[in-house]
Amino acid sequence: MLSYREIDCGLRKLGLEETTPVIVHTSLKAFGEVRGGAETMLGALLANFNAVMMPTFTYKAMIVPEAGPENNGILYGSGKDRNRMAIPFEANMPADKLMGVLPETLRREPASKRSTHPILSFAGRGVETALNAQTLKDPLAPIRVLAQTNAWVLLLGVDHSVNTSIHYAEKLAGRRQFVRWALEENKITECPGFPGCSNGFNQLEMPVNGITARVKIGNAEVQAIPLMPMLDIAIEMIADDHQALLCNNPECERCRVVRTSSTALE
Repeated sequence: MLSYREIDCGLRKLGLEETTPVIVHTSLKAFGEVRGGAETMLGALLANFNAVMMPTFTYKAMIVPEAGPENNGILYGSGKDRNRMAIPFEANMPADKLMGVLPETLRREPASKRSTHPILSFAGRGVETALNAQTLKDPLAPIRVLAQTNAWVLLLGVDHSVNTSIHYAEKLAGRRQFVRWALEENKITECPGFPGCSNGFNQLEMPVNGITARVKIGNAEVQAIPLMPMLDIAIEMIADDHQALLCNNPECERCRVVRTSSTALE
């Protein structure tokens, strides 16, 4: 069974300063059995880093309209069942289970703050400036602010397919963003700037290998990547190949739209 001390020791081996802001993506199951579960993992993270942020997205607030903008990477009218099950977003809505257990544990941590985007919220401690930068029109602003403070990405037992920051690189490269809609109390909110598919993001693994620090903690590989250099590499990949980082699923609507646009960069 993995202990707090082993997790703490592993994180310290990454060689990052406590003052280094981090955006974290995790799979607790990847580590094997952890004594104390998510609370132990979060405690080790907060002991090693003063500024920690995680995505606390709430897809259960999303709805699919009958019609909308063209080339929007969505099948309009396909969400009848989903729409009936949609839950209005509120500040205390739990993070989607797809995020894993740790983001929700962070969200509930007493000193944590959370941004208010009805689909793409982030939570964290010591990252208030980043969280406050987010708006409906600029949902990835927290990543922008972290990048300006020499932040690092931590992938704890997961790969780049859940590395949300790569979406910000796509935006900077001019890649098409989408529109989605969220249910809030007594209204439906339009959410522009929604990112594309992340299933092709593991194409970035080799290009960033030289700037990635790695340690093994329990059964999991932990990767640390400097955020701004990673963004620069991803932007360069898209500039060289407009289809870089897209997935191979022919039924993926968002990647299809990018591929079939008259120009992949808008």
